[in-house]
Amino acid sequence: MADPYQNNVYNQGGTDAYGTYGDGSGQDGYGYQAEYPAEEEDAASDATEGHDEEDQMYEGEYQGIPHPDEVKAAQRAARTKARAAGSAVAELEELSEQYEEIMEDCGHGKFQWTLFIVLGLALMADGVECFVVAFVLPSAEKDLCLSNAEKGTLGLTVFLSMMVGAFVWGGLADKVGRRRCLIVALAINCVFAFLSSFAQGYGFFLFFRVLSGIGIGGSVPIVYSYFSEFLQMSKRGEHLSWLCMFWMIGGIYASFTAWGIIPRYGWGFSMGTEFQFHSWRVFVLVAALPAMSSLIGLFFMPESPRFLLENAKHDEAWMILKKVHDINWRAKGQPEKVFTVTHIKAPKTAEDEFIEIQSATGTAVQRWAVRSLTLCKLVLRNVASLLSAELRLATLFMAIIWFCMAFSYYGLSVWFPDMIKHLQNEEYESKVKVFHRERVENFHFNFSLENQIHREGEYIHDKFISIEMKSVKFEDSLFEDCRFEDIRSTDTVFENCTIRSSFFYNTDLWKEKFIDCKMENTTFEQNKHGCHLDTFEENDVLIYLVSFLGSLAVLPGNIISALSMQKIGRVKIIGGSMLISAGCTFFLFLSFSQSAIIALQCLFCGVSVAAWNGIEVVTVELYPASKRATAFGVLNALCKLAAVLGSSIFASFVGITKVIPILLSFTALTCGGLVALKLPDTREKILM
Repeated sequence: MADPYQNNVYNQGGTDAYGTYGDGSGQDGYGYQAEYPAEEEDAASDATEGHDEEDQMYEGEYQGIPHPDEVKAAQRAARTKARAAGSAVAELEELSEQYEEIMEDCGHGKFQWTLFIVLGLALMADGVECFVVAFVLPSAEKDLCLSNAEKGTLGLTVFLSMMVGAFVWGGLADKVGRRRCLIVALAINCVFAFLSSFAQGYGFFLFFRVLSGIGIGGSVPIVYSYFSEFLQMSKRGEHLSWLCMFWMIGGIYASFTAWGIIPRYGWGFSMGTEFQFHSWRVFVLVAALPAMSSLIGLFFMPESPRFLLENAKHDEAWMILKKVHDINWRAKGQPEKVFTVTHIKAPKTAEDEFIEIQSATGTAVQRWAVRSLTLCKLVLRNVASLLSAELRLATLFMAIIWFCMAFSYYGLSVWFPDMIKHLQNEEYESKVKVFHRERVENFHFNFSLENQIHREGEYIHDKFISIEMKSVKFEDSLFEDCRFEDIRSTDTVFENCTIRSSFFYNTDLWKEKFIDCKMENTTFEQNKHGCHLDTFEENDVLIYLVSFLGSLAVLPGNIISALSMQKIGRVKIIGGSMLISAGCTFFLFLSFSQSAIIALQCLFCGVSVAAWNGIEVVTVELYPASKRATAFGVLNALCKLAAVLGSSIFASFVGITKVIPILLSFTALTCGGLVALKLPDTREKILM
């Protein structure tokens, strides 16, 4: 390979080490020596002869004018700093070009496809995590006795924990290693997802899901950074887009398994009344399988050689690259092809020195504390460097694009199913049966009561035995000498009723369900403690189906964007997809039925996925290897924050108005799309 320094201004003329600053004499040494003026020019004048130099008074000193020597010293320091910066940039460019040539020589084959599957499973686990809580809440809220506030807290906290995980693991991956951080992150996710399935109380379940979210939050920023560093430039855009498809597969897997497992209430066991393991807990375990599979696969994968080179680990990187080369060419039937690289340029780095602290004096705890503190400082310094002069504009543009896209996408992803539930509830309430002033005497109710309102009724010597009451309300009614036994109820209340000489045995009709009621000689025995699962509802199937179709709808957009990512370009795909998605939001005014909402959700998801693919590819390509995972982590954390805001705001308008969610999503997508068109084209850019 040609020497990349051959045309460098610092090596012109073949004379000085820094030719630009040399005196042209051809002598060795530092080029800036020529900047010193001749000695006689600095000598004291005749008027000041005989005075010590330190006693001389610079005439501009009282006027605040710097001494010429100070100016020259500052200039020399600036030139030295510029030469050091130029040298570092040149070294980075040389490494990038050589690394690209090595990856082209290694080819794209068996190794990349194996890593593609392993990392794809990690990305799939992130997609599953976004759906798990939403799918289990309808069952978990009964099993764990959750209030509406607790349900909302659980949903939002999981996204916030993923936000923290993205920031932390993204920053650590640039300092500790992609593979090592991903292994630890997935291990944390697997362990705490497993524990959450056995948690019997809300507090423990929330705690375990938060830690599980922190673990899986690191998958997205690490996976894209990790995989991109094994791809050559011509394959990068397409194969990173194919990798995005695993997030969609995660959504399909989650909705399909939830549909098949959660309604099967017999898939569980119990140990007395204190420990219950229902089918939704089985689903939580099954949802952790992609993360577990990826974790196992990662033990057979190497660290990113680009990361190792950035950290001056030349020999390890060379061995991994040789292994990649040999695996690919053997699989292609050319085992005789030899890895010809003998030396790889490794940039100088001083940040590795903190690792050597462990050999210093002090206790093990002290050494660990110092190393941890130093690592935190390095990570935060790397985060701050995203706002440096050369990266500030790119970071600002990408932050706007990520936020706008996530705000609209996750906001509408919540709005669609919530609107379907709202329409279902409206339809259900329209079919309510109202009974007014009925008198029932000596009757045995052995059938379930559902969606009924009983006003000013009288029930004398009646029996309610082994039945279910669902969405039943008794208002201003009289119950005299009645027996309630083995009752299961959902959304059932007694309001302003008189209950006289009645007996309640083994029911879940607690005193909280009797609002402003008068109890006279009434007995409650062996009331059911805790909460219980409702029987299977047809509405549950529709929610799973909606999520399944929404995830499946992104397949065409994923395929098209992957095939056109290199031809059309990332910028046009992001900008075009976001602007088209903005236009699609106006069709939401037509969402008058469940089928229309499902169709609009599929349309929106199918178009917006192309923008997501382009955003993730560009994020990888805009940042150098030493900051790539950090930048991805910061932007993905911002994405999760936007998801929390979007889902909260959009959900608050369900059943109230469609105008505000539509205008918000249109404005955000339009703004993000226009900003995306200002991004540089990175198709032919070598990864720095």
